[in-house]
Amino acid sequence: MFNRRKFIKASALSAGLLAIDKTSMADAIPSKTTNAANFPIVISTWDFGIAANADAWKVLSKGGRALDAVEQGVWVPEADEKNQSVGYGGLPDRDGKVTLDACIMDDLGNCGAVLALEHIKHPISVARKVMEKTPHVMLAGDGALQFALEQGFKKENLLTPASEKAWKEWLITAKYAPVMNIENKLYDKVAPQKLPGNQYNHDTIGMLAIDAKGNISGACTTSGMAYKLHGRIGDSPIIGAGLFVDNEVGGATSTGVGEEVVRNVGSFLVVELMRQGYTPEAACKEAVMRIIKKKPEIAKNIQVGFLAINKKGEYGAYAIQQGFSYAVCNSEKQDLLIKGKSYY
Repeated sequence: MFNRRKFIKASALSAGLLAIDKTSMADAIPSKTTNAANFPIVISTWDFGIAANADAWKVLSKGGRALDAVEQGVWVPEADEKNQSVGYGGLPDRDGKVTLDACIMDDLGNCGAVLALEHIKHPISVARKVMEKTPHVMLAGDGALQFALEQGFKKENLLTPASEKAWKEWLITAKYAPVMNIENKLYDKVAPQKLPGNQYNHDTIGMLAIDAKGNISGACTTSGMAYKLHGRIGDSPIIGAGLFVDNEVGGATSTGVGEEVVRNVGSFLVVELMRQGYTPEAACKEAVMRIIKKKPEIAKNIQVGFLAINKKGEYGAYAIQQGFSYAVCNSEKQDLLIKGKSYY
């Protein structure tokens, strides 16, 4: 029974708890802004991510939204004609056509994508229009182009003289068929220093940003695998494969041979692992190991890398092969380039 003595003890305990001041209570309850010092921050794949991050930082440093930052950031490689794996100047498919893939995702779970889009320099902006102006998530091919033109985008020739020359040289010995790891074999003997995964030959740019309010957005854009079959789509424009954002957990993006990322729904996997408590690097490593375990022989000859950031602003990456790097930009340093860890 709850007798008088127990009642007095309980009352005294209650009084003691009520006496705790606000300062002590604040110390007892973890603050939701504990990691605010890490914000804003933007990270992206490869060394050309440094320049991309710099433009994203122009938005973030002024208190802008992460969504605007990632769009503006990836415009840089999309418009760089010297970059032959993203946007304008990208190496074409086997028919000599430059087709672009891109997707974007915001902190509210909204997303948009374009697949096999031709003649538009900034596919990431078309993807954002799909997200904001239509009830759809994806538009492809001629339909994506039609939509872009209706939205006021300019039709341009994206095949630069340098990329056209490389394509015509490839045609001389090509079997006009998709070849596993074609970009590696393209340079393996004649220019091994340009093997994919090093500073001379990159792939997709994936970018993730957290703004001053702690909200996350991401973007991913590419011209895809060189000399692919016309119409081939990799992981870059596929939400959950090339990019995924969950504002409660974090975001992830990928680079490399997209087919293997799609088969493992890679970026979604990384985010879900972070939800379970994995660090960004550990989550990226586990996603890479899934690919290696399923197809160990193929994995020896391809590159796939994942990059991730969690809600705290902690980031990390992991790749199959050596050579993967990623860029980081925050209030302390705007041009940090980190060598990602790898299995091989």
